[in-house]
This record gives sequence, structure tokens and C-alpha cells, in this order.
Amino acid sequence: MRTTALGALALGFAPRVATKTHGSKSTPTPKTAYIYDKRFLEHLIQKGHPESPDRLVAIQWELRRSGVLRELDAVDLSPEPLSAIRLNHTAEHVAEISRHKASEYIARLAVAGAVAAVDAVLSGTTRNAFCALRPPGHHARNTGRPEGFCYYNNIAIAARHAQKEHGLRRILIIDWDYHHGNATEEAFYDDPSVLFFSTHDRRAYPGTGHPSRTGSGDGEGYTINVHCRCGTSDDDMYRIWEKRLLPAVDRFRPELVLISAGFDSRKEDPLGCFRLTDIGFSGLTRMAMTIAKSHCAGKLVSVLEGGYNIKGLATAATAHVQTLLDE
Repeated sequence: MRTTALGALALGFAPRVATKTHGSKSTPTPKTAYIYDKRFLEHLIQKGHPESPDRLVAIQWELRRSGVLRELDAVDLSPEPLSAIRLNHTAEHVAEISRHKASEYIARLAVAGAVAAVDAVLSGTTRNAFCALRPPGHHARNTGRPEGFCYYNNIAIAARHAQKEHGLRRILIIDWDYHHGNATEEAFYDDPSVLFFSTHDRRAYPGTGHPSRTGSGDGEGYTINVHCRCGTSDDDMYRIWEKRLLPAVDRFRPELVLISAGFDSRKEDPLGCFRLTDIGFSGLTRMAMTIAKSHCAGKLVSVLEGGYNIKGLATAATAHVQTLLDE
């Protein structure tokens, strides 16, 4: 099989980056931040629901078992995130979601985690970040009700926060969840300041993400939807990124890379039919890091979305975080 330069990076052949030196002293590169709060476990839709607290329990356990957790930098959640939420959601939506008292409280905490990660990365205190948070967000539109297990759109809010508080002009959002991030697309569909790239099965929930949808008005060309067939493999996904994402990124030149990290695109997920592996997620992570290094000094924030095979979610997320750590 032909291996392109980026394909080699995906397979793990990236050169290591030395620490910066100033005179005789060396300055270590900032580490990877980890955003987690045990209160995320308090959100429960109903017993036996696939979006359960067990998802984060498993990730936390696997990160600890593998030794990865002790290498991560903890980041505290931001203060009350309502002002950030209102950058993407209407007052009416917030008021209606607030009726779901306990769940809405945890949903706000999830937003606070994503915002804190953006602040940490853009301030330079950490190189990149992974947010192990719930509930997920990329289906949350302004309808006044939860959609697809989502209450507030964590990734869209994080992008708007980066624009308003840090003055960024160009943000890349990569969504590799098995399900289309319809609410994220909707948030930026006419906005040329955000390049939204989504790989998904458009026949699955919510039934959106047709490749013909490429943006409107000033945002035309800044939405890239790629429908993937059942059985899509690691190599298939590498080729899609090389063909569809990389040329667009080189034209766009992002100042921040955000990932909607849905691990329901992993093999054996009960809600998906792709065949990505833990190695594949490591490869995609390395490709995203290469994009970030080339255009924005490595600034990257990853936010958990789906993933419902508990053991598979844990090992895939750990492979993802281990790669974020590996310079």
C-alpha cells in the first residue's frame, strides 16, 4: 500500500520534537491537560441508557491502569459558563433546558470544562487538552429540548468562546463521531470563520450530513460532510482525511484545532457500524496534531462526544490521549 507523508505520520513515524533551549537551560514543552470532574457522573438519563456514567468511569479506570493519567495536567473547570453558553444558544433554549434541573447543572459543568480547556491551551499553559466530560453536545440545537443525549453544544460554545475572549479568526472543528454533528454544522453553516469537517454515516441519527451540504452565503465551502459506509476502516479514514481535509486546511490555516471526539465510530460499538480501531484513533490524533503544529503551534482541544461500547471507548480514548502526550 502506498504510504504518503501524512500517512506515515498517522502510522506513528513522526519525529520527536526536542525541548526548547534558552542558553544552557531547557524549557519543557507544556503537557497535555485533562479535564474531568466526578460530578459528570451524576447525570443519569435512565437505568440502562447507553449514555451512562459508566462511560467516564471506564475511561478514568483505563487511563489510570495504563499509567497515562499520572502524566496529565489537571485543569479546573471555568467559573459559571452561562455567558459562554449564550454565545451559541438562545435565552429561550437555556430557559427550557433549565427545567431539567439536575441534568442541566451537569450540562453547564460540561461546558465549563470545554471552555477551561480552550483557555488553558490558548494561554500557553498546556500544549493540548482532552475533555472527558458528559453529557455530549454536538446534537444540541436551539430547540429548547435535549437532542441525541445532548443539552448544550460544548464544541460550538468552545469555538465561540475562543473567538470572543481570545480574538481567534479561524477555527477548525473535526468531528469523527459516527453520528453527524448536525448542531455544530447548523451553528456555523454561514460562517467562514469556522471550518467544519465531519465524517459520519448520514443514514444514522439524526439523518443529516449529506455531502451536498457545504455551507451557505459567506460560509459556502466551509462545511465538509463526508458520508462513510458501514465497515469504514482505519485506512479508509486516513485516505478521506488526506483527500478531503488536508487541502481545505492548507487553504484555511486554522488558529485552533477542536475535535469532537466520538468513539462510537470504533469497531463493535452498539450504535455504529464503522471498524476503526484504537490504532486508527491514534493515527487520526497524530494527523490532527500535525495539522495543529503546521498552522497554530500545536494548539488543539479534544472534547468527548459518543462511544457506547464501554471497554472499547476506554481503550480508544486512552490511545487518543496517549498520542496527545507523545511529541
